Amino acid sequence: MKTFVDKQNRSWEVSLTVGSAKRVRDLLGVNLLEPEAGEPPLVTRIGTDEMLLCDIIYCICKPQADKLDLTDEQFGELLCGDVILAAQEAFYAEMLDFFHQRGRMDRAAAIRKQMEVIRLSVARAEKEIGKFEIEEMVEKAFGPSSTNSPESSE
Repeated sequence: MKTFVDKQNRSWEVSLTVGSAKRVRDLLGVNLLEPEAGEPPLVTRIGTDEMLLCDIIYCICKPQADKLDLTDEQFGELLCGDVILAAQEAFYAEMLDFFHQRGRMDRAAAIRKQMEVIRLSVARAEKEIGKFEIEEMVEKAFGPSSTNSPESSE
């Protein structure tokens, strides 16, 4: 079982079991035990859809949220950028452990690959964004800047 801490400094346990997987399936229609299924594969959808990721984490943590009388929306309010990152890392680590212990190295490998895709995609996006020439983009959108004011037509 892995943990993450929300923005109110409350610790949450992320535990992938058959019970938590059933809860995710029943509430979201998502089968965590088949990460390679679908088009795109579920593991890719989870890696690219932050709302889906947060909904899955809520479903996994739902018994804890219920004890605190937190709705899914209230739980979502506890998830800000760094918390989502920590929750995502806990979730992927928990999935890796689950599939390793289950003897499904193929599924563990799929999870590891998705983690690497996310890491490389973020690094690539940062590099590409760094290449943007802002002044040039503005000029293309609005034309060259002019320091001369148009003369009034009186």
